[in-house]
Amino acid sequence: MSLGQGIRDSLVVTRRNLLRMLRIPEVVVFGLIQPIMFVVLFSYVFGGSITLPGAGNDPDAYRAFLMGGIFAQTVTFATAGSSAGIAEDMQKGIIDRFRSLPMARGAVLTGRTFADLVQTAAILLVLALVALAVGWRIHDGLPKALAAFGILLLFGYAFTWIGALIGLSVRSPEAATSGGLVWLFPLTFVSNAFVPSENMPGWLQPVAEWNPFSATVLAVRDLFGNLPPNSPTPDAWPMQHPVLASLIWSAVIIAVFRTLAVRKYKRATA
Repeated sequence: MSLGQGIRDSLVVTRRNLLRMLRIPEVVVFGLIQPIMFVVLFSYVFGGSITLPGAGNDPDAYRAFLMGGIFAQTVTFATAGSSAGIAEDMQKGIIDRFRSLPMARGAVLTGRTFADLVQTAAILLVLALVALAVGWRIHDGLPKALAAFGILLLFGYAFTWIGALIGLSVRSPEAATSGGLVWLFPLTFVSNAFVPSENMPGWLQPVAEWNPFSATVLAVRDLFGNLPPNSPTPDAWPMQHPVLASLIWSAVIIAVFRTLAVRKYKRATA
């Protein structure tokens, strides 16, 4: 089957999933509530109690520092939606119906991940408006800000392929939702998303600094101009080159998990 046909099939499946999301708007609403709660809680409850190297206990500095972590957490938590959606389609036999059609095998998963990417972009836009309302600002101009959002969306898209693999590997949407979230919490919290890695125990700092989540968070902070003045940069390579490291991590995750997910899809529907 030609590449063009595969792209057209993927777009058809993307449209189907977007229409489904529009008919269940509470999915998008609930997807917005959690990151908004994180913004408010961390900004006003913890903002004055967390020390940032180079900025002290300044709540405004922490608010700027925080938003890179919230943005990255939001795009990666779309993984749970991908997992649950694919598991539900498997359970209802919709995947088998797609399989009976003359369409590219990878189009079902690609269409699903594209639809999740569109939903994530919409949630990210609303979250950015909320962040502006609580005092977050972009300091390095629009081109760099757009690059930061592009890095976030690419990172989130990479994680939807992990979600696709989880959704194909479990037996129910409930299990897929749990499986899509349980490993994300340690990934996000053992990183520089909410506290500087310098504040962590010495043995944990290298784990946080080589965490792909940390590279993406630092990259968007740098591009948004949200790094505290005179803040130290860890010696780990991903922290010295966060933009490049984030792009490499995203590319590797997509390459590995798309391959595994498509292979699993072929076996699961054979």
